[in-house]
Amino acid sequence: MRKAFRGFLSLAVLIGTMGATGASAGAATAAEPAAFRSTAGAGGAGGVSGVSTDIKDRILAIPGMSLIEEKPYAGYRYFVLGYTQPVDHRHPSKGTFQQRITLLHKDTSRPTVFYTSGYNVSTSPGRAEPTRIVDGNQVSLEYRYFTPSRPAPADWSKLDIRQAADDQHRVFTALKKIYTKNWLTTGGSKGGMTATYYERFHPKDMDGVVAYVAPNDVVDKEDSAYDRFFARVGTKECRDRVNAVQREALVRREPLEKKYKEYAAANGYTFATTGSLDKAYEAVVMDYVWAFWQYSLVSDCDTVPAAAASATDQAIWDSVDAISGFSTYTDQGLEKYTPYYYQAGTQLGSPDIRQPWLGGLSRYGYQPPRTFVPRSIPMKFQPSVMRDVDTWVKRHADRMLYVYGENDPWGAERFRLGAGSRDSYVMTVPGGNHGAAVAGLAEDDRAKATAAILRWAGVAPAAVRDDPAKAEPLAKFDARLDKHDVMDRRGSRP
Repeated sequence: MRKAFRGFLSLAVLIGTMGATGASAGAATAAEPAAFRSTAGAGGAGGVSGVSTDIKDRILAIPGMSLIEEKPYAGYRYFVLGYTQPVDHRHPSKGTFQQRITLLHKDTSRPTVFYTSGYNVSTSPGRAEPTRIVDGNQVSLEYRYFTPSRPAPADWSKLDIRQAADDQHRVFTALKKIYTKNWLTTGGSKGGMTATYYERFHPKDMDGVVAYVAPNDVVDKEDSAYDRFFARVGTKECRDRVNAVQREALVRREPLEKKYKEYAAANGYTFATTGSLDKAYEAVVMDYVWAFWQYSLVSDCDTVPAAAASATDQAIWDSVDAISGFSTYTDQGLEKYTPYYYQAGTQLGSPDIRQPWLGGLSRYGYQPPRTFVPRSIPMKFQPSVMRDVDTWVKRHADRMLYVYGENDPWGAERFRLGAGSRDSYVMTVPGGNHGAAVAGLAEDDRAKATAAILRWAGVAPAAVRDDPAKAEPLAKFDARLDKHDVMDRRGSRP
């Protein structure tokens, strides 16, 4: 998934049937006794036979769970938590680490959505789209090895998709005793991949999966799908304008690198990981076209200099900085994302594209993930891992929904369903980018997807069961909780 990157930005987007959910081990168990059911926002303070019914007390009674902070939010209880996880789930005695979790609690009588971005967890209250659709609780998990959820010292060999799936499984197993209704898992980009891997390794936990803009790089060395994508994305006028700015940034390498050197000195940026300012500069420029289509729409083309060859150096710099971010490949910009680049270079893969419009101006091409990981961390690629997941999805996808953006490069290599898939869907947002969501789908697809999510969560109203076209989110839009920002990361990570 990106020889050069980098991977998946994502966004903050950023579940089976009612008759089938009871058959799985992850399906809802018997209804929780009323005395232990907490109400929205109140937590059910009080007690039965001396046992606290407050939701915070019940959560903190889970072995290994600790409270970092509780933040107020109308209609909810919101907790930032720490949870003790084994470094190696296969050998639990070989050390532990603290993994951050957040819990947006509404009511234990509601379904629960398990969200991960595949990166750090936000410690501010927020709802993933499925959480709003089902009007439920949300558990959000920080991906292992993203600080502070990193063992010390860090054995990087324990950062793999199976260990991360096992992290989720332990959290689900602990919380399912309290949140007994249906569970869905979701995430965008690397989070969508994470949701898929979790389902692959623990297919009985969840009642449904909603994966947004999830790349699927099955064969790491075969990336022609991306070249075909960039040859047709958007309009020719927009493609030509964006490509020309990228080319001009390489034509003007000398004056712009001088500016880059001054910029780095002023901000204390260094380049030990990439090895040189020149390699970092080119990595930023090579991201430009990809990042434009990942984060922008055709309507944003007007923000790109129209005549790149006659544009000022400052105009070219400003455009590249706005889209790719000149801090991205500094040591300081890379440090936070070391776990991503490590995974891209060991299991996930990374795309490479030819970019023929550059005419040989590139010195390094799309640089591999190894370039962006400190040399002290050993890496070896495992080509069978993504093939295994892809095969599993085609043969076993059950109650899984994939949503992609038509103009998002990461969707060029996507998950596809096979003959073994049941009650599963792949849908595309017309003209959408990496922020694609169910709300952006064409009307028929939006209703079908929303109805499926409600049905999988076990909360589909009778009218929706009779007519999926009537499906709508059960919770009202909240501008703070439902903020959707696909520009929360710079560079071109998934």
